[in-house]
Amino acid sequence: MAEHEWGREDREGPEPDEQKVPFDEDAAWRAIVAGYGEEPPDPPGARPFKAVEDLALPEPEKDAGGDTGKAPVRPLGSSVSFAPGVGPRDHTLPEPSDDDFDEDDEGHFVPPEPPPLPAADTTAKFAWLGVVGGPVLLLLAVLFGWQMTWWLTTLGIGGFLGGFATLVMRMRTDDEEDDDPGRGAVV
Repeated sequence: MAEHEWGREDREGPEPDEQKVPFDEDAAWRAIVAGYGEEPPDPPGARPFKAVEDLALPEPEKDAGGDTGKAPVRPLGSSVSFAPGVGPRDHTLPEPSDDDFDEDDEGHFVPPEPPPLPAADTTAKFAWLGVVGGPVLLLLAVLFGWQMTWWLTTLGIGGFLGGFATLVMRMRTDDEEDDDPGRGAVV
């Protein structure tokens, strides 16, 4: 506490709690409530803001004729709106025709249908069933509050580990050739 008081004797003037003028809080609140909803007056010499609708209108010219007689320009405050189905996102490109291409163009490329996936053998199907089904079985047991018996735990964890090991062991290896000349100098 003494550490914070060392700078107080350097300051001049009364403390914030020792104000000489009494503050009437009720009068301040009455003034705020009485002025609610009213705009304060503009400072002297300030020009009032224009309404949004009048932003695009030119300043009235001060000449002897007075009114210019021109029609007002469209105000800036409006926004551009599109009818449904006519906006920029509804634009579609026309289909290319044969006349669009010259002799240098090869035409529109249509990729061929990809070949069908190879049929999986029974061992791979059961391995994937163990890898995916084991954790799903354990998750269902936790969500439904089943009792964790030894066979349920063995089936879940063992199915995952056995399926994973089967898939890893059946992976293809490219080490069929032992005398690969691309891996260094051949003497």
